[in-house]
Amino acid sequence: MKGRNVALLIILILIADQALKFYIKLNYTLGEEHNIFGSWFRLHFVENEGMAWGLKFGGGFGKIVLTLFRLVAVILGTFYLRMIIKKNYHKGFIICAALIYAGAFGNLIDSMFYGLIFSDSNPFAIATLFPAGGGYASFFHGKVVDMLYFPLVHTQYPSWFPIPSWRGEDFDFFAPVFNLADSSISVGVIALLIWQKKFFPAKHNTNPSINNPSTTEVESSEMQDEMRPM
Repeated sequence: MKGRNVALLIILILIADQALKFYIKLNYTLGEEHNIFGSWFRLHFVENEGMAWGLKFGGGFGKIVLTLFRLVAVILGTFYLRMIIKKNYHKGFIICAALIYAGAFGNLIDSMFYGLIFSDSNPFAIATLFPAGGGYASFFHGKVVDMLYFPLVHTQYPSWFPIPSWRGEDFDFFAPVFNLADSSISVGVIALLIWQKKFFPAKHNTNPSINNPSTTEVESSEMQDEMRPM
């Protein structure tokens, strides 16, 4: 697979991811929600200050560590993509690696720059781009913008549920709110798990003459020696 095709795929994902995030950030108040297709596909604006699923650690210092980790992962990923393209790895594997790389890069942009270029989002006001008083956070402290919400099933935990405190509480499937970058990573990882045998076929053969061509030559020579007249 050619490097320029991989680069084009990554750029298209980044453009789509950032365009949707800019649209949400500049048109939605924090927590605002709108149905797109019925009630099962919604745009719901939330901001993620930490890792996936909204997990946090270490306050401001932890945020810097997380952003640096993403930065290092993207830098190493750049060299890794170049290597697998140069060595002509399976096309499907390269595409999966590119999807994961693009997703990590997309969320890294939020973490590095959004705090500098946007004002703070809250439930009462929409953020502005390049505010006069400066952004809502310093470099490396930006929040990741999430908006895709697919509550396919809305129900309540049954009365027999093993955790008593959850019985009768509302339950949504699928509950997480995510973005296109997250989707790109998930698709890449899931595709790798499903088609890993196709991407990395086992190179085993039980026929020793195929694994070691010289075996056939040795056996043929021995047979000729036995057939020679004494």
